[in-house]
Amino acid sequence: MKKISGKILAVNISPKKGEKKNNIDCGLFLENLGLENDAHAEPGIRQVSLLAKESIEKIRAKGLDVKYGDFAENLTTEGIDLPSLPVGTKLRVGAKVLLEVSQIGKVCHNRCNIFYTVGDCVMPREGIFAKVLIGGEIKVNDMIETHQHVK
Repeated sequence: MKKISGKILAVNISPKKGEKKNNIDCGLFLENLGLENDAHAEPGIRQVSLLAKESIEKIRAKGLDVKYGDFAENLTTEGIDLPSLPVGTKLRVGAKVLLEVSQIGKVCHNRCNIFYTVGDCVMPREGIFAKVLIGGEIKVNDMIETHQHVK
C-alpha cells in the first residue's frame, strides 16, 4: 500500500447545477448527500466532485483565465492524480471526512454554461466524483490522502 497525499485548495458551492461554483473556504459535507446547500447534494454516486489544480493549469496554459470552482467542482485539490484513482478508492479529508471514489469523469450531453464561458471543460475528462461515507467539515488547506495499491 502506498499513501498518496495532497491538500484542499478550495471548497466550492453553487445554488444551481451547470454553473461555476464559488469558494466558501469551509463546508459541511453530509453523509450520503454531499456539500450542504450545494445544488448537487443528493443521494447517488455523484455527491461530491473533485478536480485537481494540475488539471485546471492545463486550461490556463491554453490562455484561459480560470479560477478554482469554474468547472463546478466542489473540491479543488493539489498533489493527487485524481483521474488515476480507481473507483472504490477511499479518500480521507481533513480530520474526519471519508469519501469513496464513485466515478471517473462524466459524459456531457450538452455544452453547459461552463463550456461556453470558459471555452473548454476539463471536468468530463479529469474530474472525479465521490460519495460521502463519513461527513464533517472540510476547509482550505486540509490534507487529502488515500492508500493505493502499487502495481
